[in-house]
Parts: sequence; structure tokens; C-alpha cells
Amino acid sequence: MATVYFVRIKPGKISTRFIWILAILLLVSSGITYRLLASHMELLFDTPTSLSVPLSAFPTQIGNWVGRDLAIPNITKEYMEENFADDFLSRRYVNSATGAWADVYVVYCSSRPGGILGHRPQVCYPANGWIHDVTEQSQFISNAGRQMPCLIHRFHKPYPVHEQTVVLNFYILNGQLTADENDFSGPWGRRPNIAGYPARYVAQVQISSVLKNSIRTAAKDMTDLILDFLPGENRRVRATKYSNTPISVLK
Repeated sequence: MATVYFVRIKPGKISTRFIWILAILLLVSSGITYRLLASHMELLFDTPTSLSVPLSAFPTQIGNWVGRDLAIPNITKEYMEENFADDFLSRRYVNSATGAWADVYVVYCSSRPGGILGHRPQVCYPANGWIHDVTEQSQFISNAGRQMPCLIHRFHKPYPVHEQTVVLNFYILNGQLTADENDFSGPWGRRPNIAGYPARYVAQVQISSVLKNSIRTAAKDMTDLILDFLPGENRRVRATKYSNTPISVLK
């Protein structure tokens, strides 16, 4: 049997100098580890999570609706980056049959899904000079017969502008529709998507115009196709014909 010897070190044997050196080494080691981890996390957030079919491929003509891209100011782009927008669509559609128009805005957040809260109308519109009047819960039926929950917000600009706008807004949480921001405002939403799975996300659909009928008609005609561009509950993206690459199951 091997003999084990225990060495007892008297308190006086460990010098104060040795303790200080050990403490400094521990601090330096902790600092290096923190910087490496922070650098890794920053790299993750600086690299957007990509959709299999980017939102820029969304068609510019849907039935009678014909769209053109709306320019986004640099300050808005910076705001979107700060709130972890991985992809977005901003386009105005005009209905050639009725003359109605609607601005369609879709933003996809996957790097940090809860970042979508920074894009909600109650934040963005007042930040651009609009005054919030009212928000009401509502719903609409898409062309495919889906019942869609939504929120309808009304805003106006003060004298002397006299501008008004109506905004229809809802969210897609991992393929499921919701109009309740509480579904993703908790710890789940704040937790970063370190694995970078495109199917873990929150997307916002926002359709605005001056008339409530315009936004409801645009939502009815376009929502099914918007959902095809986002991973569904089965993690599949259905908008295959808008991509040159095969679409497979997203992990």
C-alpha cells in the first residue's frame, strides 16, 4: 500500500508577497477570460442570423398591389441594429384597382428575439414626432382563411401638421402568431440566440396607411405570403420559389 504524506504549512511560511502575486495572477486571468467571452458575444451579435430566403426577395407585385422599396434613414438603420434586427422589409404598396396604398414593414429578430420590443409602434412612432391616440385589439381573416390576431394603433402629428396614420401590427413567435408582447418580453426573449438557429425568432409585421380599410385589405392579401418567408412551427420556410438554393429543415 502506498504511503501518503501530508505536509502542514505553518501560516508564517506563506509570504505576503506570494499572496499578492497569486491575487494579481487571478485578476489578470479573470480579465482575459472576460474579454475573450465579451469578444465572442460581440461577434455573435455583429453577425446577423440569416433567413434562407431574405425578406428583400419578397415580391413587389401581389395581386393588384404593386410595391416599391422605401428608403430608411441612417439613424433608423442604426436604431434597428442596436435592437438586433437581422433582416427587414420596408415597402409601399399601391393597389392599381382601388388606388389605396399601404406601407408594409417586416422586421425579423433572431440574434436576440426580445430586441423586437425596440421596434414596436408605441416606441418608434412617438420617437419620430407622432402622438399616440389609441390602441385596440382586433383580428382579420387572411386570403387562406387564417384568423389573425392583431393590434391597431392610431397616431397623429400635432399642429400645424394635422397628419394621421393607422397601424396594424402583429408578431410571429417561432412560427406562431400573437398580438401579445408579453409572449416574448420575458427572460426567453432577452436570452441571446447563441446557436444562431433561424427558427428561433420574433418577427413583427406592421402595415400602415391613413385609412383603416387600406391596412386591413393589405393585411388580408399579403400576410399568407409574409408567413411563407419565415420559419413555420415545423421550422420550414415555404417561400422556395423565391430562392435559388434548396430549402431544408432549419434546426
